[in-house]
Amino acid sequence: MSDEVHWRDDIASLVFPVTGHGAICAVHRGAFRTLLGTEPTPDACLGHFRRFEAAFRAAAGAKIARKGILPGTSLHLTSRDVARKLLEDAQIANGE
Repeated sequence: MSDEVHWRDDIASLVFPVTGHGAICAVHRGAFRTLLGTEPTPDACLGHFRRFEAAFRAAAGAKIARKGILPGTSLHLTSRDVARKLLEDAQIANGE
């Protein structure tokens, strides 16, 4: 499914389909700037997504559940949405 992930210059965002939701999720360049700590290129954003794909997908699912986003409605993730899942993954990996 990660081959459906791509960069959209028109909205300066990485987009990916949300499995089972029927919509796309966008992550703006600004969110990646915060996550990466540098001015990101589209390739750097795609690489970061692929490295932490499970956390991005979990963050989308959590936001859909938390906000009650209806199926077929596109959404976006902030750096905080993604960082929350990355932190949870790190804590689980460390046995916390």
